[in-house]
Amino acid sequence: MNAKRERIVVADPDAASREALRAALEAAAYDVAVFASEKEALEFTLQSGADVVLFDAAPSNRATARETLAAVHNTVATVGVRIILLVGDSPADRVAALDIGADDVISRPWDVSELLSRVRAQLRVRREEDELREKTRIAEQGQQIAHTAFEALAVTEKMANDASTLDRRLKIGFIAVFAVAVLMAGIYFLFARTAQKQTQRSNAYIAKLEGGIVRQQDLIAEARKLRSAQAPDAAAPMGKDELQRRADNIKAKIANPSGDDVAALQKELAETNARLKRVEREGESAQSLIPQAVQSVCLLHVSVAFRDQASRKRLRYAGTNQDNEPLQDSEGNPILTLDGTGPEVKLDVFGTGFLAAANGRLITNRHVAEPWWKNDEIGNLTSQGLQAEISAIRAYFPGDARAFHGEIQQISSETDLAAIKLDLQGLSRPTLSIDANKSAAATGEAVVSMGYATGLAAILARADEETAQQIMKTSGGDVAQVLDDLAHKNLIRPTITQGHIGDILPDKIVFDAQTTSGGSGGPLFNEHGKVIGVTYAVLRGFGGSNFGIPIRFSQPLLTNH
Repeated sequence: MNAKRERIVVADPDAASREALRAALEAAAYDVAVFASEKEALEFTLQSGADVVLFDAAPSNRATARETLAAVHNTVATVGVRIILLVGDSPADRVAALDIGADDVISRPWDVSELLSRVRAQLRVRREEDELREKTRIAEQGQQIAHTAFEALAVTEKMANDASTLDRRLKIGFIAVFAVAVLMAGIYFLFARTAQKQTQRSNAYIAKLEGGIVRQQDLIAEARKLRSAQAPDAAAPMGKDELQRRADNIKAKIANPSGDDVAALQKELAETNARLKRVEREGESAQSLIPQAVQSVCLLHVSVAFRDQASRKRLRYAGTNQDNEPLQDSEGNPILTLDGTGPEVKLDVFGTGFLAAANGRLITNRHVAEPWWKNDEIGNLTSQGLQAEISAIRAYFPGDARAFHGEIQQISSETDLAAIKLDLQGLSRPTLSIDANKSAAATGEAVVSMGYATGLAAILARADEETAQQIMKTSGGDVAQVLDDLAHKNLIRPTITQGHIGDILPDKIVFDAQTTSGGSGGPLFNEHGKVIGVTYAVLRGFGGSNFGIPIRFSQPLLTNH
């Protein structure tokens, strides 16, 4: 699982130039060794190895460069070390450098982007050559196995010819030995091919975990997008003001008929007034429950780490750059290791929870508390020798700047629910009232949903652009620090939406109150202010059908200790 950092060796007699090259290459996550003379660089390369060597080949140093290249080609080029020469800014210098055997040249004064681009190009060639050498090695070993098998067959044939009295069954036995040898060769080739594919799959899955350290500009961009998209949804049901305007327009038409069917207008007015009264009643109901209920609905931040099953060490990044982003290889993948002191690889999951019992016990979804549950992407890492485990669970309540740490207390054996026990540190918040009766939810009834839909970006979107930028800058992109800053600015509070129940099924409630990822685990209230369900799924691309688990399924989690 350890990822070896690619090594660049630099030989440049100019101290300032050496340090500039070192800084540029180390910022790109390479392992860099710099030397004042080509001889020192060559000795280091022979002893410790390198992927790319950069030598100074200015006109005054060209003879030395030619000698050095000859030594490199005679000693280390056979293992794929790529050679780049630093030359003057004239075409003649570039031509001369290529003529003496360099793989590539860079003119002085060099540009950082060009330098790194040319280094990456040579590293790609190096990797391709390494792959070819590995395939050649496997082929040679397979050929050796096959050759040994054929030699065994030849010996067997000779023994059979020389020993005229040899029993036929013994000859068959020797042939069987040959068959076993051929089979072993086939198994070897199959194993080598499978191991190669397994490594490729492992790298693909690991690369997806780079989100463990927040990319600052990506998060800012997403928050900016959400902030600008906070316009009324044309597909959303008509609100009180719109219904009132519609009723007024119908009344005006009735007062000044112009050939329209007055009876039809009166019927439309009656329906509109009925809807208006219903919206007013539901709004009053929501307003009465929201101030108290909001205080008990928390944002959950679940941090998942990955442990190597063999060594029991946690997976880490090899390091971070000046922007606090993981060091990357030349293909843009994070460099990972099981050793060192770099930050641990973390998968940050956001969800919602609510206080449902005394002593800090809250209810949420199992897929929030255990993000790997029924998650094929994370589950596939198990086959790569990694085990997902909870690193930390933190809860943030509106109006309190603290992060409350929690532990999973119980997981439902029936459905997607879990109970988490929080250390409330003296925080006094009411538990939400629950209606666990089967009749608590009915088709067509109004519901109110609370949750932290879209997670961290949506909360950051509540701050203005300057505040959001400042939070990301001071936090260094660390998720926990970002959340702490948001909590201190009182920006953590749930999103509240209203809708209606579309259908009641034995194990789910279908409703149309808008929500999305991050709202999982949030409470679903009926018009009496009772929790009747727990949001657990969103139908992507269609906001009219979200799903909640009837709250009665949480009862075993609240009564068992």
